[in-house]
Amino acid sequence: MNVLDVPGYFDFAGEVLSALSVADAAVLVVAANSGVEVGTEQQWERVRARKLPVLLFVNKMDRENVDFEEVVGQVQERFGRFCAPIQVPIGDAHGFKGVASLLAKPDAVPAEVQAAYGLAKERMLEAVAETDDALATKYLEEGTLSDDELQSALTKAVLTGALVPIPTGSASHQLGVKELLEAVVRYCPSPAALPLAAQNGAALKADPKAPLTALVFKTTADPYVGKLSLFRVYQGTFSANSEVFNVTKGQAERIGQVFVLRGKTQDPVASLAPRDIGAVGKLAVTTTGDTLSQQDRPVVLSGLKFPAPLYTLAVFPKSKADSDKLGTAMARLAEEDPSLAFSRDHSTGETLLSGQGDVHLDMAFQKAQRKFGVSLLSQLPRVPYPETITSTVQMESRYKQQSGGRGHFADIYLRLEPTERGKGVEFATEVTGGAVPKEFFPYVEKGALRACKEGVLAGFPVVDLRIVLYDGSHHPVDSAGMDFDTCGYNGFKKAFQQDHPILLEPIASVTVPDSAAGDVIGDFNGKRGRILGMTPTGDGTTVVEAEAPLTAMQRYALDLRVMTHGRGTFMLKVSGYEPLPPHLHQKVVEQAAKRE
Repeated sequence: MNVLDVPGYFDFAGEVLSALSVADAAVLVVAANSGVEVGTEQQWERVRARKLPVLLFVNKMDRENVDFEEVVGQVQERFGRFCAPIQVPIGDAHGFKGVASLLAKPDAVPAEVQAAYGLAKERMLEAVAETDDALATKYLEEGTLSDDELQSALTKAVLTGALVPIPTGSASHQLGVKELLEAVVRYCPSPAALPLAAQNGAALKADPKAPLTALVFKTTADPYVGKLSLFRVYQGTFSANSEVFNVTKGQAERIGQVFVLRGKTQDPVASLAPRDIGAVGKLAVTTTGDTLSQQDRPVVLSGLKFPAPLYTLAVFPKSKADSDKLGTAMARLAEEDPSLAFSRDHSTGETLLSGQGDVHLDMAFQKAQRKFGVSLLSQLPRVPYPETITSTVQMESRYKQQSGGRGHFADIYLRLEPTERGKGVEFATEVTGGAVPKEFFPYVEKGALRACKEGVLAGFPVVDLRIVLYDGSHHPVDSAGMDFDTCGYNGFKKAFQQDHPILLEPIASVTVPDSAAGDVIGDFNGKRGRILGMTPTGDGTTVVEAEAPLTAMQRYALDLRVMTHGRGTFMLKVSGYEPLPPHLHQKVVEQAAKRE
C-alpha cells in the first residue's frame, strides 16, 4: 500500500492535485475537535470530481470536548446522508480506548457502547440498503441484512461512490489506525482492477509485459542528492539501469537506481510492477506531469494541471552570496512545486515569486534557506505604470559639438502622436528632400526607442504613441550615426515632457465565485472597482465579474480568504490600462524620484 500524505491547507492545492493524479482512493481526515472545515470541503470537491472512493476518518477522539455524533452530523449535513459511520468510539477525551466495528457481532461489543452500537448499526444498514433496490426491498421486508450481504453491498457502494464510510480513532495514540488501514484494504479498489485510458484512448493494462507507461507526478529538489522524480507505473515494468523515453519532451532518459520511498528512507529496488509508485534520481529533462514510455511503442498520459498563482511577492537576496544562488534556487523550487511561478518583471526590474498565498510563499522562502542556503527578503511588487501622452506635440532637437577638427552634429524635428491603447510604439519618417539622409533614420529610431524603454516620468516604459521624424538637417563632415542616436534620445524626452504626459494604471479583470457576494461587492467599491456582472451558479454561490486597479488587488488572495472564510476563489488578469488619477500620479512620480 502506498500512502501519499498531503496538507489540506488552502495554499497547498498543488500538493493535493499531484497526489490525486495518481491515487486510487482518498482518506479525508476530519479533526473531532474542530469538525468539518473549509479545507475539508475543498478537498471533498476535488476527490468527488475525480470519482475516487473516499473514507472520512474522524481523528483526535482523545481531545477534550469532542462529540463523535456531532461531527457525523456535520459531515452528513455538508456532504450527504450517504456518509455513514462504520465504527463507534469507545469512550472519549482522556477516556478514549478504541473503536468498535459495526460489522462485528453484538456480543463482541463492550457493554458501555451497546446502545450507540445498536443505533449506528441501524443507520448503517439503512444507508447500505439505499444503494441497491433489491437490498432495500429485503431490508424493508425483513428489517435486517445478512453479514455477507452487508459486506458485499458496502464494498460495492464505496467503490461506486454511493456510500462513504466514516471510521474514527486517534492517530497520536495509535487507536483506530489499524482498523482504518484494514478498511482501506477492504473497501478501496485493487489498482489492477481500475480501468485507465491514455490520451489516445488506448486502454492500459496492469500487465508487466505491456509497453512501459509511467507518470511523473512530483519532483523534489535536494542540494545533495539532486532532483528526485516520483512516478507511478501504469503498465509494463520500470527497471533500474535502463533507458526510457520521455514522450512529453520527445527525449530519451537514462535510468540509474530505482527507489521506493518509506518516509525519509529510499530503498533501492531492481524494478517496479504495474500500478506501483517509486522514485528515480537525476533525470535530465523530465519534469512533473511528463509521461515515461518506450520510444518504439509510446503511450501518452494526461499531464497535470496546477492552479494559477494568486499571490505575488518581489524577492531580493539578503547578501551578495545569496544573489549568486537566487536564480538557481528559485528555478529548483518552481520545478519541485509547479504551483509556484518564478519570473522577472522587466518594466520594474524586480524578481517575482508567485504562489497560492502568503503561507505558500513563506514555506518556499524557508525551503530556499534550508535546501539551498539562500536567504531572501520580500515585499509587495511595484506596480508598473506605463507612460503615454494625450495630445500631439512637435519638437526640434539639436546635438552639436564642434571645437576644432571633426565634431558632432545632428538636427531633427520630431512629432509625437497618441495612438489607441495597446498599439505600442510606432516609428515613422516624413523627411523629404534629403534633409536627413536615410542612413541616419535607424539611428534616430534607436535613440527614441531607448528613451521609450527607460521612461521619462517615473522610469516605466512609454506606450501607445507614434514617433514621426519629419524634418532636420545634417553636416556633411561632422554628422555620424551615433550623433542622430543621441539626438533621437534627447529629442524624444524633451518632446514627451512638453506633451502633458500621463501614467496608465493596469486594470485587473476579476472573476470571483463566492457565497458572500455582498461583502465582495462592498470590498470592490472600496478598491475603486467596478462590478461588471453577477451570475448565480445554482449551487448557492454567485460569480462576480469586476474590474479594479491592479495596485488594489495585490493582496486580494488574502482579503478574499478572510471575507469568505476560505471558500471564495478568483481568477485575475490584466485586461487593460486607464489614466492614473491626478492625485496618485504625483505620488508615483515622487516615489520614482526617491528611488533614483
